[in-house]
Amino acid sequence: MKKSKHKEITISEASDYFDEHDIFEFEDVKEVTGIEFKLQKKKYVGLDMELFRKIRSKAKKLHKSEDLLIKEWLLEKVR
Repeated sequence: MKKSKHKEITISEASDYFDEHDIFEFEDVKEVTGIEFKLQKKKYVGLDMELFRKIRSKAKKLHKSEDLLIKEWLLEKVR
């Protein structure tokens, strides 16, 4: 396994460092422009924990996240 050349630092140490330095001091850092994204509103609903455990188990067997499995099931019902 290849070792990283960079020393691991804490968030606090990084914060202290960038209080004194500018990110653009590094020659390989470039400003990112033209980023576009679309926010999508979501509604969260409560589930009984026993039902959620069953969904989690089923999702794990299918190698999917619980969110994805629930979304797929709901889409099937509303089509």
